[in-house]
Amino acid sequence: MRFLLLVLLFLSFAYSLGLVLANNTEVAVSLLFSQAPAMNLGLLLIICLTLGIVIGLLLSLLMFRVLQNKWEISRLQKLNKNLEEQVAQANAVIDRQATAPTVEEAVYGATPAQVQDTSTSTAHKGATLTKRKRD
Repeated sequence: MRFLLLVLLFLSFAYSLGLVLANNTEVAVSLLFSQAPAMNLGLLLIICLTLGIVIGLLLSLLMFRVLQNKWEISRLQKLNKNLEEQVAQANAVIDRQATAPTVEEAVYGATPAQVQDTSTSTAHKGATLTKRKRD
């Protein structure tokens, strides 16, 4: 890996040197609000190329971060939707259990008001349904 990096650096240096030697004319550079001194055209090309690469890398990193954030937001929205569905299902189960008949209603077929405790009232054994408490 280091060897490959050294080869790439050597090739880029050789290309830059060749660019400077091939374009050795002096050029006046006019910036929008100021005037830069005359410089070698090859050097100007290398500076522009380097600035373009650096700005491009920075923008691509910024765009990658934006895309990464969008992916994370969409993943969290899907997770939130799944959790909301689970809460709705749990609420439905709770509502079903709340409206389900109690043990007394299921066993004796009556409402809790009609079922009397045998330990408190033993006089009405024949008239209403009764239940026994276990000791």
